[in-house]
Amino acid sequence: MKILFIGDVFARPGRQAVIERIQDLREQYEIDLAIMNCENAVHGSSITEPAAKELFQHGIDAMTGGNHSFDKPESAVYYQKEPRVLRPANYPDGTPGSGVYIGETRAGAPFAVMNFIGRVFMTPNADCPFRAADAIINELPETVKIRLVDIHAEATSEKCAMGWFLDGRVSAVVGTHSHIPTADERILPGGTAYITDVGLTGSYNGVIGMNKDDVIYRFTHVPGKRAGHADGNVWICAVVIDVDEETGKARSIERLKLTHIS
Repeated sequence: MKILFIGDVFARPGRQAVIERIQDLREQYEIDLAIMNCENAVHGSSITEPAAKELFQHGIDAMTGGNHSFDKPESAVYYQKEPRVLRPANYPDGTPGSGVYIGETRAGAPFAVMNFIGRVFMTPNADCPFRAADAIINELPETVKIRLVDIHAEATSEKCAMGWFLDGRVSAVVGTHSHIPTADERILPGGTAYITDVGLTGSYNGVIGMNKDDVIYRFTHVPGKRAGHADGNVWICAVVIDVDEETGKARSIERLKLTHIS
């Protein structure tokens, strides 16, 4: 099975790049399952129902979230009725939505997608992502061999630790949040594909997706001002993971950086 995971899709430039290229990528890499991180998908924060529906219609199968998942109040309502859009599973009890989605590919293969948020330099109200991952994985049906984890975290050490913690128990652990792609993709000894950060899908004419002049102003002035999204020089950053459907072990992971998307 081939899994495509697209990193932090940022604002309209990132969404448009995914919409324009997702079917080409599915065909080129023979993708069975396409997942993206959507916590920055609309104006750089969260996802809305119309935007999510458009991305689903064009070929995305599931979406993960992060610390901006609830920046838009209407998003919380949508999470409760759309199980394919996840928020971090280790948010406190009572948080709208779910952090795990169990589904089937178009060919009928069962899979699970899980989403966790880190605690180092991140939100103080999240529960332990390691204990949350342990609890969810222990409850997954044995028949669900294909298991992907998005660890949305600031600290590279926390993401790396999650990779080792889950090695051999999930098919892949992919990091998101920093918007900077890392070059450490590999298969861990237990058969888990790992990368510290997949990277931003959006404009690289700015600062992690935002207008560079607005961000520089915020660094050099008090008070700052709200930063808009950048435009132009759009990249799609993603990974393609090949997984053995019988064992759930990863065979390979390939990092993609597609530049100058129209």
